[in-house]
Amino acid sequence: MLFSVIAVCFWMGSPAYSQDQAPLASPTIQIDKTELKNGGVIKVTGQAPAGMPVYLEVWAADKSVRANFFDSKKDEKTGQIPYIFYLTYDMPAYYKIFVPADKKDKIAELKKAGKKWKYSEALKELGADVAYSVPAKMQTDRFKATLMASIIGSRGDLLEPMDDKENKKRSMQLVKARFRDIDKVLGPDVVINPDGTFSAEITIREGLAPGQYNIVAVCDKNMKSAPASFENKISFPMLYLKTAGTSQNIIWPFLLCLVISIFGVLMGAGGGFILNPILVSLFPLPHTVVAGTVTPTVLFSQGSGIYNYSKIKFINWKLGCAIGGAMLLGGFIGPKLTEMITLDQFKFAFGWILLVLAGLMYWQTTAGYLAKNKKEQAILKEFKKRAEEAAKAKK
Repeated sequence: MLFSVIAVCFWMGSPAYSQDQAPLASPTIQIDKTELKNGGVIKVTGQAPAGMPVYLEVWAADKSVRANFFDSKKDEKTGQIPYIFYLTYDMPAYYKIFVPADKKDKIAELKKAGKKWKYSEALKELGADVAYSVPAKMQTDRFKATLMASIIGSRGDLLEPMDDKENKKRSMQLVKARFRDIDKVLGPDVVINPDGTFSAEITIREGLAPGQYNIVAVCDKNMKSAPASFENKISFPMLYLKTAGTSQNIIWPFLLCLVISIFGVLMGAGGGFILNPILVSLFPLPHTVVAGTVTPTVLFSQGSGIYNYSKIKFINWKLGCAIGGAMLLGGFIGPKLTEMITLDQFKFAFGWILLVLAGLMYWQTTAGYLAKNKKEQAILKEFKKRAEEAAKAKK
């Protein structure tokens, strides 16, 4: 008996036993460069415990943007529509989790859901929920929205702060609302070898935010590497648009706006109704930022247009001031409604408005309308002639 105890103690002190019981080492990573110029490819290599999956969490460390979504879907448990507006200003301007390459088919399967895909379910199915960390720590406010609050320019009543679990859940919805596409937040690019070594090529697209980016390798919730950092630099004519969280070559929007303003003022407008859908379609800008940016820029074309139209006596100030009051009221309601609708809803509404306007303008070119218009013009011309004759007779 004594001999058995001594043997067991000797085995427990042996290197073999110590190796079996030693905790697994955290993964390590290296990157091939520490600087990019308006995007590029970063090659990541590293070592993780053999047989374990590796996920790479990559985010913009010093550039954050606003993200929001409006929960207007019926709750399956209560049957009620919550009408709660969620808002954060701490969303990383870039955020993506790179998963093992053998998850490629799973991501392709998730894409089949189209716009109905859910970020939380995608993370769970890919096992990437262990790597989801940075957005979960965002400060998120929530407001109980009402129609009256929107009319008076308010988001509604600020609700109590959420606990960590609820905050993490809502942060996932905010990530989807901000980045929208699966490919922008998930990528099957991590190649893992049997011995635990791994590699990945991380592509930072042109037009992303400048500044520091961090990369962390994750095997599970308690096994993470130290962050590796690199910097993305931009130079003129690229400018960082803080509210949009992207960088943009400013020359192309300038030339586009020049052409649009000419035709816009020609039609008695600032050109915003043309510029808005084009900017949303051609440039990687959130529809809320486009709507907010176009509004003040129209002042420039409108200002010069007002000056020139007033010189040639084409402005009816009484009518302009009357309908201007309605536009002033609409200016309070519109921005709040823009916050609460998705990009698809925005495009749908804007598209129908443009179609109606196009239909009206086309109708005004038809033979029937032109004939009617000629009669009206003839009558107006006759009245004007008689008025001038009467005025001369009085003199």
